[in-house]
Amino acid sequence: MDQVNNNPVDLHTALAAFDDLWSPRIAAKVNDYDVRIAKVAGEFAWHRHDDTDEFFLVLDGELRIALRDNDSERTVTLPTGSVFVVPRGTEHKPSSIEGASILLFEPTGTPNTGDHHEQLPEHITTTTGRPLA
Repeated sequence: MDQVNNNPVDLHTALAAFDDLWSPRIAAKVNDYDVRIAKVAGEFAWHRHDDTDEFFLVLDGELRIALRDNDSERTVTLPTGSVFVVPRGTEHKPSSIEGASILLFEPTGTPNTGDHHEQLPEHITTTTGRPLA
């Protein structure tokens, strides 16, 4: 699973190698961006990224992303195979009732909890991505 050596990364195998929720693993790098994969279930924390958009691709399951912008709030629902981009500066809160596997595309070094967030629940840890096992 070593993208640095130009070996392919099987995402299903990579996802099967860990159980941590909301703890992205870096599957590959593209220029100055990380391709991260994560398992998610339950709710994340409200947060925002001031300087970057956040790309979500649902690999399996269903992801919901609540969005706050200009005194309004809405939720988008992403079934398997769907993509969505949260614009920079937009407060958002991902969640998944049944659990999901997702792929994220973000600049290297971007914290998963954003530049600003509400108090983090006990099950959320700030990370800029962990290496694959």
